[in-house]
Amino acid sequence: MTRADPAAELAVETSGLTKRFGAQTAVDAVDLAVPRGAVFGFLGPNGSGKTTTIRMLLGLLRATSGAAQVLGSPMPQALDAVLPRVGALVEGPAFSPFLTGEQNLRRFDAADRHSSPRTRQARVAAALDRVGLSHAAGKKAHAYSLGMKQRLGLANALLMPRELLVLDEPTNGLDPQGTREVRALIRSFAADGTTVFVSSHLLAEVEQLCTHVGVMSAGRLVAQGTLEGFRRSGGRGRVRVRTPDLPLARGVLADLGVQADAQGAASDLDQVSAAMPDDVEPEAIVRALVAAGVRVRGFEVVGASLEQRFVELTGEGFDVLA
Repeated sequence: MTRADPAAELAVETSGLTKRFGAQTAVDAVDLAVPRGAVFGFLGPNGSGKTTTIRMLLGLLRATSGAAQVLGSPMPQALDAVLPRVGALVEGPAFSPFLTGEQNLRRFDAADRHSSPRTRQARVAAALDRVGLSHAAGKKAHAYSLGMKQRLGLANALLMPRELLVLDEPTNGLDPQGTREVRALIRSFAADGTTVFVSSHLLAEVEQLCTHVGVMSAGRLVAQGTLEGFRRSGGRGRVRVRTPDLPLARGVLADLGVQADAQGAASDLDQVSAAMPDDVEPEAIVRALVAAGVRVRGFEVVGASLEQRFVELTGEGFDVLA
């Protein structure tokens, strides 16, 4: 897959970004290109180097070699100028359990030397409202559900206007309702023009949220680009034909140069499938089948799935939990 258009304005860009811990290379020469305004899904199995990369982007960890730019400025050299424009939720939120949600946010805001005490109350209230926690502002944090804690972490990231949100596994450990809530919030951030960088190993999260993706495997970036381009890079997908005339249908497909799959289980006895070739259009296949007298009861072209592409690139399975 080709990388993003270098002429486009980038929110995040790295060149040869590498991190070694002794003899172990956790991140190996990563070249990221995250367009401004994108919802970028940073994918990979646990342990593939996603969080280490994020920590280097935020200046929490110094790279062994390579360079990183965030919002057009080098990191960590421009840390003080960049971080006030970036909201982050990395490795889960941590709050004082016996302070209320509002008190926790006020405490975090007071620790930010760029924040104004005069507008603190209004900004905390607005952040709580944005994530749907106004009703729980006075509740102690230890009484919050996991989903509420994740939303409180997002509220903390939104106390000041942000151009970039960096979210590391934002739906990790959430129940389906909590997952839907966080997804809805991320969509609303993107609708406001904020660039969102989402690290995840959940396929459903990426498919429902992201406009662009990058795939990590064993510390290396093995692919990146638009979500649609990522799907297309797996080929044109597959064609499936439902018919009682399987032998005849297979013969027609063979004449067109379309190699049908081997016959599957008993449940597939009325269906034949094949990889969709680049030089044959679906309409031509249907015309040929009908002309040959094949009784076509169903015809479908199925695009390559994200899971299929991920396995092809990394050799590992994907967590497909919703």
